[in-house]
Amino acid sequence: MNLILIIPRIGSYITNRGVCLLLASIAIALLSACATAPPSTEAAPPSKTVTDTPIVNQVSEEAAERQLSQNLQAMLAQISKTEGIPLSTLETAFADSKNLAQVRKLVMPGPPGFRKNWVAYRGRFIEPVRVKAGMAFIEQNRSYLEQVEHETGVPGTVIASIIGVETIYGRNMGSFKVKDVLSTLAFNYPDTPNRASREVLFQDQLKQLILLCWAEANCNAPRSTKNPSNIANAFDRCLNQTSSYAGAIGLPQFMPGSIRNFAKDGDGDGVINLRQSHPDAIASVARFLRMHGWQPGMPIYFPITETEQNQAAIRRLADGLPDAKHTVQEFIELGILDSRFGDLQTGGVAPQSKALIIDLPFINAQGNDEVRYVVGLENFLSIVQYNRSYFYAQSVAEFAEALGYVNQSAAFKAPTTPTTKAKKAVAKKTQKPKKPKAN
Repeated sequence: MNLILIIPRIGSYITNRGVCLLLASIAIALLSACATAPPSTEAAPPSKTVTDTPIVNQVSEEAAERQLSQNLQAMLAQISKTEGIPLSTLETAFADSKNLAQVRKLVMPGPPGFRKNWVAYRGRFIEPVRVKAGMAFIEQNRSYLEQVEHETGVPGTVIASIIGVETIYGRNMGSFKVKDVLSTLAFNYPDTPNRASREVLFQDQLKQLILLCWAEANCNAPRSTKNPSNIANAFDRCLNQTSSYAGAIGLPQFMPGSIRNFAKDGDGDGVINLRQSHPDAIASVARFLRMHGWQPGMPIYFPITETEQNQAAIRRLADGLPDAKHTVQEFIELGILDSRFGDLQTGGVAPQSKALIIDLPFINAQGNDEVRYVVGLENFLSIVQYNRSYFYAQSVAEFAEALGYVNQSAAFKAPTTPTTKAKKAVAKKTQKPKKPKAN
């Protein structure tokens, strides 16, 4: 996701861990799930690199492997010194680390001239198969989703939407070894303008992964089998679990730092298992959003009606920055929003509620560039913190609506888990999903 319209993406990580891990992480500064976000899924498929001769490629790959190994060894030595993890254990666990060329290609930005397309992006997520899977997920977990919504104020349909957009409810959780992904991106990120900052971010996530896995290996091992060999094996298994190409793991795709700070034991079994436990994944998503500013009972966004009179103001205010610098009242006065959106009694929000203009560029049926605009509210920005992309946040909002979410204030809010009638209506509606139109 880009720095103008959309900011780099984020993911998440998952595995089993005991209560003692939660205690161990209290002192850690909170890390946003998207703090180490990979490039947006809005980007074009990775562009092909110019093919050099086989000898040059081989030398380049060998040099990259050596550089990665040297930098990784230095990091492991530092972690061993500061965290008290035996260096021999770290070196053994990372002895087979690989530099993943495929991962480096996948995080590359789109080629010059790449045109972002909201319609195409939306169509990947809000489609009949995924909506049907979302309905089934809600039905299967209805009781717990309602409990979590009551406790946190985060609608069950929004939670279900995020898990559905991220992994289709566990069907697509990634196939790369997480330690290889993070090692590659930490020390051999592609040569892009933001390479230095991205490597720093992934280095931090690699360290978070090591600390997470070490804590889990020590906390979860039965006392009767807690010996160096068993701990080392558990440590190794955790480091080698599968992830996305950006190091995100499990049903809700948390990065290692996010798991240490936001994951929650939803089923009360003393272990956090975001890969297999629906309650753990549900509780963790809700906790993340709540801790990143989710406002219970408030909508996510408002539609905009473009007119000749307000077009200039809309374009001027759509600066692409994820910063709610304006208020709903300002937008009403500029004619960007109808006055009902500043009235809680009509499903709006308080007039002084913070808001921003969201631009969603797309390619119309004639192949021309257009832009759809909406007004994002504070709940929109809490989703942006989960994955730093406007496309992502708007897709989550609209997918949640397809699952039964009513995007208005609590004054007239319908139940967030769909009734039988609502499910039939949504099923009929999603047979031929309509593409959004620019106003």
